[in-house]
Amino acid sequence: MVKKFLGGLISSIPPTVSSATANGVFNITDYLQYKNANSWPSMFMAQLNYLVVAGGGGGGAYRAGGGGGGGIVSGTSSSFEAGFLNKTITVTIGAGGAGVSSTTPTQGANGTNSLLTGQITVTAIGGGGGGGGTLPGRSGGAGGGGGTSPSDVAGAGGAGTAGQGNNGGAGQAAGGTGSSLAGGGGGGGSGSLGGGAGGAGGSYSISGTATFYAGGGGGSAATGGAGAGGAGGGGAGSPYPSAPGSGTTNTGGGGGGDWFSTGQGNGGSGIVILTLPLSYGGTILTTGSPTITTAANNRVFTFTQSGTLTL
Repeated sequence: MVKKFLGGLISSIPPTVSSATANGVFNITDYLQYKNANSWPSMFMAQLNYLVVAGGGGGGAYRAGGGGGGGIVSGTSSSFEAGFLNKTITVTIGAGGAGVSSTTPTQGANGTNSLLTGQITVTAIGGGGGGGGTLPGRSGGAGGGGGTSPSDVAGAGGAGTAGQGNNGGAGQAAGGTGSSLAGGGGGGGSGSLGGGAGGAGGSYSISGTATFYAGGGGGSAATGGAGAGGAGGGGAGSPYPSAPGSGTTNTGGGGGGDWFSTGQGNGGSGIVILTLPLSYGGTILTTGSPTITTAANNRVFTFTQSGTLTL
């Protein structure tokens, strides 16, 4: 028997809707009613994975500690349906903090935050700048290392952000590495025992290769040895009279501490990596010239400068 449905369309089979399919002919009102009731079958959901690394902190000056690594945030979002246009993620890459070089105790600058905004919101906090003399390291994604006075009085290490980075080391102490997935704390500045090493950063395989990010900068030293930079781009501390090392660009590594006007250890800029499954069938547009590769059945978008990803 032939049945007539609203809208003037004639069919011998009524439209049907299940969690997987919608069969038949539907007008826009029908579609919206089913969609609003969460009864319309979902289209392909794109699982977007992300790694967001902030800029590293700059090293301090005068018997100084290294800068903390940038904060690290990773996760997954499934809020993208193929066929729904103009869902944009804006990527902001945080800059590394400026290191300082001085004959008086001075704190290095914090790195700046790296961000995802728009369709999803993620904030990675910039690494803390290193302290000098008895000045503490600054708090940040990972904390900066404290300095040390000529009489071996240690400045405190800066606090890291929970889930993103570890605490900085106090004067002469190594930077924190309590979490293997978080940014490394800056190493403390030298006293009679030598500079503390920067803490190791977090290791991630989102690009297809296990890579460390956001290592802490090492503390400075005149005797006893300067602290090495932490794995993940941390700069080495100043071994007087040589200059400290800067954090590696696009790793979020902290800068090394200055001993006594020996040079600036700047923090390294951050990085953002996004992945989508190769099976995603929608249009993908980018700005900011990300490097696009494939790994583990995913398309990998590596942003070393700010830009956008639009689906």
